[in-house]
Amino acid sequence: MATTKKKQTLPKKKSPERRCVGCQGTFEKRDLLRVVRSPEGAISLDFTGKKSGRGAYLCKNEACLKKARKTGIIARALACEISPEIYDELEKEIKLGAPDEE
Repeated sequence: MATTKKKQTLPKKKSPERRCVGCQGTFEKRDLLRVVRSPEGAISLDFTGKKSGRGAYLCKNEACLKKARKTGIIARALACEISPEIYDELEKEIKLGAPDEE
């Protein structure tokens, strides 16, 4: 009688989760847009998720962006003022889809 080896499966790698500042929902990190305040104080969008600095995450939903803009939650999360250009960039990315989506 021949013995068969059981195929070992590797445990599924956990993907990091982050909370949207707009709707407070929890999503996978790659499904969110990140707004980052660099150590120098510059505000920008981070598509890689690896820029250094304080980050705030926003899901790709127009309603969340409108709520975040109205309440100023991104500014509070980053402890600085957010220019209208950043909100315009976020709106453009939400409407067009993030560059890493295919």
